[in-house]
Amino acid sequence: MERVPINSIRNNPINPRLVNTAKFEKLKQSIQDFPQMLELRPIVINENGIILGGNMRYKALVELGYKEVPVIVAEHITKEQENEFIIKDNLGFGDWDWDILANEWDSVELEDWGLDVWLNQDDLFASLDDEPNEELKKLVEEAKKNICALCGK
Repeated sequence: MERVPINSIRNNPINPRLVNTAKFEKLKQSIQDFPQMLELRPIVINENGIILGGNMRYKALVELGYKEVPVIVAEHITKEQENEFIIKDNLGFGDWDWDILANEWDSVELEDWGLDVWLNQDDLFASLDDEPNEELKKLVEEAKKNICALCGK
């Protein structure tokens, strides 16, 4: 572990986590109440200073006015290992930005790493041994009617 200037590291541009305002405020309070936590669980960065683990902590530290931050540099790992770390480090916390996950991440790897991923209609039918039965087709069509055409939710 080492301490680096906070402005020498950067948020991950493809961080698939969403920041929940209430949880973020709790995190800031937790840092104020127990700053030693930062030494026990430092931010993990790659060799280029991109955050792999701790984007929310980083944002909280910036807002709290910290000038230095404890980090662990993940050296000599592949891009795939970085991505695997990002997912596994965050499985139980926060919400996911499904658009980023869908566009920037491999769904098979995500599932292998323990994240429950979505299936589109083609994937669903491809995963079945036989042609889908009529009841299943009706369920899929009914579900599609309940999806907003603008936002996809």
